[in-house]
Amino acid sequence: MPRNRTRKGFTLIELLIVVVIIGILAAIAIPKFANTKEKAYITAMKSDLKNMVSAAEASFADDNTYANFPQPVGSSGVTLVFTPAGATGWSATATHASVNGLTCTIYVGSTTPANTAEGEPICL
Repeated sequence: MPRNRTRKGFTLIELLIVVVIIGILAAIAIPKFANTKEKAYITAMKSDLKNMVSAAEASFADDNTYANFPQPVGSSGVTLVFTPAGATGWSATATHASVNGLTCTIYVGSTTPANTAEGEPICL
């Protein structure tokens, strides 16, 4: 009587093909993920600047000047710098510890440069 041998499991070639496919998918996904993190950091900087507009305008309504507005604190990793221009306006910058070389700026009132929307963050 002949013995019926049935082998169970995967061959080496099948396993290598699966490993190669996983490697290709990882090579595509990792750069996309890194870009997504940077976009999230930029969004955090813009959000902090927009929140600062509300707080500075509330302070202005009380004191009729921006000079007394306290230096704001940003969200996690975001550093904010507020620069008042007396009662006529202000500007602020935001940077993030994980985004090198990118600064977001916002202008309100007399500090707004020509061809720039007042109160809208600009990231360069």
